Amino acid sequence: MSQKKAASTKHVPTRTCVGCRETIAKRSLIRIVRGPDGIRVDPSGKASGRGAYLHQRRECWENALRGPLEQALKTDLTPDERDMLVRHMNQLPPDDGKPSGSPHSAGGIA
Repeated sequence: MSQKKAASTKHVPTRTCVGCRETIAKRSLIRIVRGPDGIRVDPSGKASGRGAYLHQRRECWENALRGPLEQALKTDLTPDERDMLVRHMNQLPPDDGKPSGSPHSAGGIA
């Protein structure tokens, strides 16, 4: 049997940030999960439940909390869950001045 398959590159799972719609490696994003015990940040990325992914950028979190996060998780956030997510967002480092648009951004209609 040929050993060429062993030399091939490993598959890197990708996910889409619900805040900016950019698709990047799963490990570069923060997972928010809706599980049996409610909405929470999932640092392991392995908790059971419906998940949504966000960059570690406040701008993405602000955009996601306007509605796309609820849509991705298929639920309405309670005030306590929203407060918890806002507290987590406020602990993120400030935006570094990178352009907010990306080729995959849903910011405008062409």
